[in-house]
Amino acid sequence: LTDTGRAFDYYFVSRNPEDRIKVRTGEEKPEGVVIYPVLKENPERIVLIRQYRYPVGDYLYELPAGLIDAGESAGEAAVREMKEETGYDFTVYHPEEKAWSRPFYMGAGYTDEACTVVFGYADGSAKERKPEDTETIEVLTADKEEVRRILREEKVSLRMAYLCMNFLHSDSKKPFDFL
Repeated sequence: LTDTGRAFDYYFVSRNPEDRIKVRTGEEKPEGVVIYPVLKENPERIVLIRQYRYPVGDYLYELPAGLIDAGESAGEAAVREMKEETGYDFTVYHPEEKAWSRPFYMGAGYTDEACTVVFGYADGSAKERKPEDTETIEVLTADKEEVRRILREEKVSLRMAYLCMNFLHSDSKKPFDFL
């Protein structure tokens, strides 16, 4: 019902079965992770992906991301997804402030999906990646100049945009001090 008592239909998307949607459970459990991977050997660079997105019909620049499997922590999901999508190994950085690793809603007007950001270091190379056959992904590393260009000129996911704005102001000696 609306605030005035009028009945209406409201449709949204959920990855959860009907009995586990958040409006019924009240839980804030994240379904997925987005990964903030600075290169261990050069924290002036960040690992990005350029992925074809069917709803947009085009490629978007994004940070690596994925779903959390049953029984898996957000950190474990980030390590697994990073390897699958990019081929890079990933070491999780644990921020002291718990607010930086809690779930946040993706787009609450459309979905009940929540996601957690996992910060850390990427190491290795993009040689051993194993994306799903529905994922058309290009892997790249970008310095701050390239990130600025991408943010100005390319199609970008919102979560990448906000996180890369922080990357632009990060210090290579302490790449997570903005947290």
